[in-house]
Amino acid sequence: MSDDLNETGPIVVVGAGIVGVCCALYLLRDGHQVTLLDRGAPGEGTSFGNGSIITEEAVVPVQTPGIARKVPGMLMDPLGPLAIRWRYLPKLAPWLLQFVRASSPDRVEEVSIALQALLSGARTAYDPLVGMGGLQDMIQRSGWLSVYETEAGFQSYEPLLELQRRRGVEFDVLPAEELRQLEPSLAPIFERGVFYPNVSHTVDNFRFVQELATTFARSGGQIRRERVVGFDQVEGSVTAVLTEAGRVDCRAVVIAAGAWSKNLTAMLGSRPPLDTERGYHLTLPHPGVSPRLPIYSTERGFVCTPLEQGLRIAGTVELGGLNAAPNWRRAEVLYENANRWFPGLDRREETRWMGFRPSMPDSLPVIGPAPHHKNALFAFGHGHCGLSLAARTGALIAALVEGRDPGVDMAPYRADRF
Repeated sequence: MSDDLNETGPIVVVGAGIVGVCCALYLLRDGHQVTLLDRGAPGEGTSFGNGSIITEEAVVPVQTPGIARKVPGMLMDPLGPLAIRWRYLPKLAPWLLQFVRASSPDRVEEVSIALQALLSGARTAYDPLVGMGGLQDMIQRSGWLSVYETEAGFQSYEPLLELQRRRGVEFDVLPAEELRQLEPSLAPIFERGVFYPNVSHTVDNFRFVQELATTFARSGGQIRRERVVGFDQVEGSVTAVLTEAGRVDCRAVVIAAGAWSKNLTAMLGSRPPLDTERGYHLTLPHPGVSPRLPIYSTERGFVCTPLEQGLRIAGTVELGGLNAAPNWRRAEVLYENANRWFPGLDRREETRWMGFRPSMPDSLPVIGPAPHHKNALFAFGHGHCGLSLAARTGALIAALVEGRDPGVDMAPYRADRF
């Protein structure tokens, strides 16, 4: 792409979440002048409240074989791990159709292979970035633990464990007694556990993004808090990004605005089927329990992560768009589930949050050139893997800008694949 860059101005990255900040840092490392634009401060969007996990094992897509049979239940149970708001269903229908189509066994296998190609090296991709800022202590290489309260729950997940085995994922299946030895803080209510060693977590996901953004600015990058309202375009090139505050001339533009990328790409003539999964969290500053590592449940759809500010209880998927008010009963379900694991959790000074995971119906992000512009690239739609894949995405975007071989077949992630 290097020959297609305009001659003047910076490369503008739109979106200052973890993906946008990592793209900006990798471009800066290559010697480019880079401007980071966002209507909010770095990390204030989806990056504020995720589960803080950086994993290379997430090769199982959200849409798995048989998901179509579960759609009626998603509509009937507003508090379930995966729920759909009735009022949003007409707007969601095209996305949902693509979601169901992507759940065939053959397509799930293809998506899993494409996820593995991205996730391989996801943790080490952070090394140069945390090295720039001296942030190594903010990432704990702890592994994480998947727990099952019933043998039936574990057996139902066995086909997906086999999918992980085919992708080369390392894990150990633990019986109940070994599970209690590994994490003694858990209540003795579990039949099985699966330990994944190649998983890290940040000690504070929001501060992590802030520190990386500070590193970017200190290293010569520019951060501007402005809302993007359009683009100047000439003969298939973006010549400027237009904001409420004025015009930013650019050599190239990277759209990495998470769930808000859809409107921006439409301005560039591209309409990938991006939607949003509404995720919730509770953070307990004084939980009264200190698990040694992150723990999650596929049965109940949530994760508990020990952070420097307390215990983060995060998860579930609610398909309801960007505008509906939060359903805080879902946060209560998170607490009830976690309290089963750690009876007597202390809720003093708890905080709660709801955010938007930018999600594509096939569980693969959009990474690569814009279909109609020579100097525009897309980097969004990472779903549950935004923190895991942010640095990896930044490295790929930088390689594409420079015309280097990214080392990965980028076709599965193209914007016009649907």
